[in-house]
Amino acid sequence: MAYQPPNQGYNPYGAPPAPPPGHPPQPYGGYPPQQPAYGAPPNQYPPQQPPYGAPPNQYPPQQYGAPSPHPGYGAPPPQQYPSAQPPYGAPPQQYPPQQGYPSQQQPYGAPPPQPAYGAPRPQQYPPQQGGYPSQPYGAPPAQNYPPTPPSLGYGPAQHIPWDGVADAEALRKAMKGFGTDEKALVRHLADKDPLQINVLREVYHQRFKRHLLNDVQSETSSWFMEGLCAIIRGPLLQDVVALHSAISGPGTKEKILNDILLGRSNADMRAIKDLYHKTYHKSLESDIRGDLSMKTERHFMMVLAANRNEESTPVIPQQIDQDVMELYKATEGKTGTDELLVCSILTQRSDAQIGAIAYTYKQKFTRDLETVIKKEFSGHMELALLHQLRTGTDKAMRDALLLEDAMDGMGTKDHLLVQRVVRVHWDRNHMQQVKGAYQHRFHKSLVSRIKGETSGDYERLMCACLGE
Repeated sequence: MAYQPPNQGYNPYGAPPAPPPGHPPQPYGGYPPQQPAYGAPPNQYPPQQPPYGAPPNQYPPQQYGAPSPHPGYGAPPPQQYPSAQPPYGAPPQQYPPQQGYPSQQQPYGAPPPQPAYGAPRPQQYPPQQGGYPSQPYGAPPAQNYPPTPPSLGYGPAQHIPWDGVADAEALRKAMKGFGTDEKALVRHLADKDPLQINVLREVYHQRFKRHLLNDVQSETSSWFMEGLCAIIRGPLLQDVVALHSAISGPGTKEKILNDILLGRSNADMRAIKDLYHKTYHKSLESDIRGDLSMKTERHFMMVLAANRNEESTPVIPQQIDQDVMELYKATEGKTGTDELLVCSILTQRSDAQIGAIAYTYKQKFTRDLETVIKKEFSGHMELALLHQLRTGTDKAMRDALLLEDAMDGMGTKDHLLVQRVVRVHWDRNHMQQVKGAYQHRFHKSLVSRIKGETSGDYERLMCACLGE
């Protein structure tokens, strides 16, 4: 899928591109869709929703998202828009639209005159006035919205219609006897998804009474070995091993902590913490606390609490406006910076909410929130906040910048390059977006850039992970 960079007129309350035929839209804020049947083509597009501030004929009367009879500042006159029917199966009156990579949208319009505050189901929640519900600032909403499901490889084990026997035998043959067929290792490992890798490890052990990870470690070396082992462990175990390595040696590899822990769903974060404790018999919180200090430590304790707003939580304009003003008063609007308030907002809000905050901040103050963070922060906290912000605004560009960071300057930061390439390769749809974002930003292909920084089997593995 071609990368579509957000443009200056992007409205987070607007409509993403229409899904292709055979991919019916899901209602925003409804129960998240289940994982598709194994082997089914991925749903490559976010569900289509009507744009916030669109004319009344697109919405049933008196529903959330319909413009006021007297549009607020920036709302276009109704006669400029053709009539349109809402997508089949999607109740637009209940949910604000979802963050995506939409094309140019109309300016942000006025909120409805009397919305059921924050409620996708008005009958269940009393109306509220503008602003947040009465609760401590930065706390998640009182309402319980359906949780974001874990990423592939982070949830419970799943049965898939693939036995892995042929690949297990090919891998054993590649390492048995004198010499190693490195190309065969790349060929049979680089294209597997997280569920296939789990099956492959188990089948290899059952058939040969050997551990695939141990055999690969004994037959290969250097960064080629590190890349193969990262694939064999799968995304969850690799996260845990990389975290332990980042905080157990001399110093702390802060960028590894950022890559693994920031911008994660609550479900993924809990899976990481649980497996870390089972593997090392220590809590991840205690180990992180021992390696970080002061406000950065408090920031990561917020992250590890795993109480972000779920992606099903509505994006409510009044709440976004309040967050924007709080961010302004914590940074540009005062002498000094309230670091922890900024950390709290970017840690607690969902990706869709962060995207709306960034858009609204630019509209209100004519400055990118990313520019403000670069000006007001430095060091590890600056990198961490930028990672969280970019997760909500453009994940593909975030990962493209991280990959360039691993290769930029004198020498290649191979430990970062291996981690980041393997992490991107687990989601093939996202990987294509990252390659497009890299091309868009740096005017060269990601694969050619990696070829210039690596060689031999290491190069072949990295390029194979990126589908080459």
